[in-house]
Amino acid sequence: MLDKIDMFSDASVFGMAKHTLTGNIKRHRAFPSKVLGNRRDVLVYLPPGYRHFSKRRYPVLYLQDGQNVFDAATSFSGVEWGVDEMAQRLIREHSIEPLIIVAIANTGEDRIHEYAPTPGVIETRAKRKERSRGLARVYGQFLIEELKPYIDKKYRTKCEAEFTGLGGSSFGALVTLAIGILFPHAFNRLIVMSPSIWWDDFAIYRLVDMIEEKPPLKIWLDTGTAEPGWEQAHALRDQLIEKGWRLDVDLTYLEAEGADHSEAAWATRVGPALRFLFPPTARM
Repeated sequence: MLDKIDMFSDASVFGMAKHTLTGNIKRHRAFPSKVLGNRRDVLVYLPPGYRHFSKRRYPVLYLQDGQNVFDAATSFSGVEWGVDEMAQRLIREHSIEPLIIVAIANTGEDRIHEYAPTPGVIETRAKRKERSRGLARVYGQFLIEELKPYIDKKYRTKCEAEFTGLGGSSFGALVTLAIGILFPHAFNRLIVMSPSIWWDDFAIYRLVDMIEEKPPLKIWLDTGTAEPGWEQAHALRDQLIEKGWRLDVDLTYLEAEGADHSEAAWATRVGPALRFLFPPTARM
């Protein structure tokens, strides 16, 4: 079942929704997880020049909330990040190293559980209070023990941690930073956009504070100044610097003036994040 892959093109239309996928993108439907006990779709972007009979291997970036990163038809509110279009352009300009990008769909109702590093309470849109089970560590196991081995076997990846990235926004950014800290042997390059630092009375501060020896993580951290509590990201930046990260070396921090907490805002920061984490001669 997993070896059956759907291939998309720029003008793919299924039903009433028009898809906006660009480049060589393949979909693995209902990828199963024994660790989490559920399934999700996974989209894989292959860079220009990826050929079946070539021996070239590529770094890999895994992105949370995969519905939102490539395709307006599946994205929240119909606005995508445009990661596929941006990667295509930057690779062709030789502004970044060609890379494989894996968009991991969330599962809807399980998102708050899988992306939270600790148990905590959130108020839903229906004004109901819901407690998360805090499964970020288990979600990390799914990535490392189930999804990543499959991607490494199926595609020509550079499988070492120094060539492997993880990214997301909001709760997807929160789980990205948590997994990076918990599993630095698997992911060394992190995109942390507008992280939900407020979660569980700032649990991510406590997790960073527990770091005894700085792991080899290269981090893109940002926030928009129109986001509630955006100053919390500034404090997180300072905490990372205290732990040994160096600004503009292995940590880039951006405050996007007037930017809100939305897919459209994050889309504008994809290019700079890719340039920082995957430069043409990327070496960690």
